[in-house]
Amino acid sequence: MKFSQIIQPLSAVATGNSLTSNPTCDPELQGVAAVEEAVAGQLSYIEGDKFAAEVGKTAASALILPPNETLQAQATERGIAWIATSQPRLVFAQAIALFYQPFRPTSEIHPTAVIHPSVQVGQNAYIGPHVVIQAGAKVGDDVCIHPNVVVYPEVQIGDRTTLHANCVIHERTRIGNDCVIHSGAAIGSEGFGFVPTKEGWYKMEQSGYTVLEDGVEVGCNSTIDRPAVGETRIGRNTKLDNMVHIAHGCNVGEACAMAAQVGMAGGVKIGNRVILAGQVGVANQSTVGDGAIATAQSGIHGDVEPGAIVSGSPAVDNKIYLKASAIYKRLPEMYQAFKQLQRRLGKTE
Repeated sequence: MKFSQIIQPLSAVATGNSLTSNPTCDPELQGVAAVEEAVAGQLSYIEGDKFAAEVGKTAASALILPPNETLQAQATERGIAWIATSQPRLVFAQAIALFYQPFRPTSEIHPTAVIHPSVQVGQNAYIGPHVVIQAGAKVGDDVCIHPNVVVYPEVQIGDRTTLHANCVIHERTRIGNDCVIHSGAAIGSEGFGFVPTKEGWYKMEQSGYTVLEDGVEVGCNSTIDRPAVGETRIGRNTKLDNMVHIAHGCNVGEACAMAAQVGMAGGVKIGNRVILAGQVGVANQSTVGDGAIATAQSGIHGDVEPGAIVSGSPAVDNKIYLKASAIYKRLPEMYQAFKQLQRRLGKTE
C-alpha cells in the first residue's frame, strides 16, 4: 500500500504526531522491517539515540520517527517518507498489523473433535481436529481452539479467546475474554501440595480455582497451578512469556510482564504493572509492589517495595547490586592487597 494510505490508521495511535514534510514523497510499501535490515519498499522505525545514526544509512522507504526535528530533516533530505510520534515502537506495532494478521481458521467444528453434549459452544467458534471438550464446559463466541487441545469439565472460556495446539485447560479454570494460551501451556493444573508425615508425604487435593482475567496471554509450555483452596488469579492484560511457572495460590496484578523461565512459589502476591525479567525466582509468600522491576536472574526472598528496581540473589536494590558487581570483579586484586597488608603487619591467616 502507499505510505499515504497508512498515515491515517497510524495517526490514530500516534500521540503528538506530525505528518511527512515532503508530501510528494509517497512510496509504495510492501512490508516492515528492523531499521538496520530494511530495504526499499519497507517501513521501519527509530526509537531513541541508539539507532539515530541509522536514519543516514537505512535503505527503508519510510520511517516512524520520534519528535526530533534533526532526524526528520535528515530523512526528508534522503527522500525518506516519515511520520513522527512520541511512541515510535507502539506505532510500528500498529503498522505491522496493517501488513500481517496471524492465521485464524474459519468458523467450524471439525468432525474429529470430541465434545460432550452438555458443552455450550458460542457463535462463530472454531474447534479443530482432535480437540476434546469435557462435560459442562462453556466456550464463548468467536473462540478459536486449535488441534489437540484438551478442555477439562466445567471450564469456562470467554469470547474471542484463542487456545493454540496441544495446550491443556484443567478443571476449575475460568478464562476471560480476548486471552491467548500458546502451545504446550497447562492452565489450572494441580498445585504442588503435599503434607509431610512420618510415612512420607500426604497428598493435599487441589480443590481451588484458576482465574485468568480478560486479555491475559500465556506463552508456550508455561504452567499456572490451582491451589488447595481459594484461587490462583492472573490480572487483566498480564503477559507471560514461554516456560513461566505460577504456583498455587498466587495473585498476579494487571498489566504485568514476565519473561521466560520466571518461577513463582506458592502464595506470591504481585502488584500491577510489575516486570520480572528472565529467570527471576520469587520465594513462597513474597509480595512485589506495584510498578516494581526485577532484573534477570534475580532471586526475591522477601517483599519488594512498589516502584523498586531489584537485582541479584538474594535481590537487593539495583544501585547496590551494580556497585557490588563492580567490586566483585576486583576481588582478586583486593585480596592480594589484603594479604600484603597482613604481611606488613606481621599477621597470618
